[in-house]
Amino acid sequence: MADTVETKIQNYRTAPFDARFPNTNQTRNCYQNYLDFHRCTKALSAKDQDVAPCDWYQRVYKSLCPTSWVGRWDEQIEGGNFAGKI
Repeated sequence: MADTVETKIQNYRTAPFDARFPNTNQTRNCYQNYLDFHRCTKALSAKDQDVAPCDWYQRVYKSLCPTSWVGRWDEQIEGGNFAGKI
């Protein structure tokens, strides 16, 4: 199973279709993958496990989200005033 996930990450080109977000506007998809990445990283780090499986979420949100949004969200997380639950 790990080989298939690693293979998918290596062959990654752009965000795949996600049935939770069927519309053209992918703003929520972007935000959800950003949250999922940080939640995954936090959960696996707390268990002292490898965070490599979280790379998938990061690659998806980086392909969908404008860099200005990501930069602002990162600043908000560092400042402790990010609106999302991580």
